[in-house]
Amino acid sequence: MTDEADEELTYAAAGVDIEASEAATAALVGAVGEFEGDYAGLVEVGDRYLALATDGVGTKLLVAEALGDYSTVAIDCIAMNVNDLAAAGVTPVAFVDYLAVDEPDERFAEQVGEGLRRGAEAVGMALVGGETAVMPEVVKGLDLAGTCAGLATADELFPSEAEAGDTLVGWRSSGIHSNGLTLARRAATRDGGRYDDPFPYEGYDTVGEALLEPTRLYTDLLDPLHDVETHACAHVTGGGWTNLARMGEFAYDVTNPYEPQQVFKFIQGRGNVADEEMYRTFNMGTGFVAALPEHDADRVADRTDGRVIGQVREGEGVEIRGLSL
Repeated sequence: MTDEADEELTYAAAGVDIEASEAATAALVGAVGEFEGDYAGLVEVGDRYLALATDGVGTKLLVAEALGDYSTVAIDCIAMNVNDLAAAGVTPVAFVDYLAVDEPDERFAEQVGEGLRRGAEAVGMALVGGETAVMPEVVKGLDLAGTCAGLATADELFPSEAEAGDTLVGWRSSGIHSNGLTLARRAATRDGGRYDDPFPYEGYDTVGEALLEPTRLYTDLLDPLHDVETHACAHVTGGGWTNLARMGEFAYDVTNPYEPQQVFKFIQGRGNVADEEMYRTFNMGTGFVAALPEHDADRVADRTDGRVIGQVREGEGVEIRGLSL
């Protein structure tokens, strides 16, 4: 019998098949009809656009539940929504949450509420309400999701289409963010591993603490990106580096990526995960990417904590660290 530690983990084997998920999404969109907008749905209202995005925290909640620490997951919920709006060039203005539980619990509800407040204050938007649903036969534990509304003028919306010859500027992630946790959890807990085990690298006391590092908020990039000729942006979430293809059908040569944080080294080592699978699943150290002309790219990189990470050319696919995605 093959030892578990020798088996190569994949996202699909862990329980999430990206291709099947994309096919289901395509079927939903096909049945409903086309939406205006990519990262956010857009509705023209007078001289501006109302943008809406919705997302949740995913199975990162299971790590929080195991540790009894829900203090950061609501920041993830805020971030996954507002970062999608930022990728479209939209400024978030309001947020509503949806908390579904099998039974009410004041302790975690208070922690979730505090996280929502901290996330909204960091972005500078209003929390305008929400819903808590008690559904013991539908939900086991809890689920947290939210919807974010934003506003943008036509000039502020990014065209969402890169151009051949563009330069790619990237911004570092804070860690694993809120994607790929099904694979990360499977890796962390194989062979008897626990979330309260000591983290084998510097920066965190436990494995669970490393996995719960909240998603970085990228809305502070809107002003500098609006001041230049930004063609398109990508929020690197589910699907990892293949998200760059959402900026258009080009080849994306990533020649100077950020070094992945140690949490990714831990996941890959414990899970025996192939390099390609890691880059197709996780952000691997880079959470947000913009495509813009070279002279504007340098200006934005100098004005922010970003850096030039690659180029856009005619072709297709993503080339990074010798991998073709």
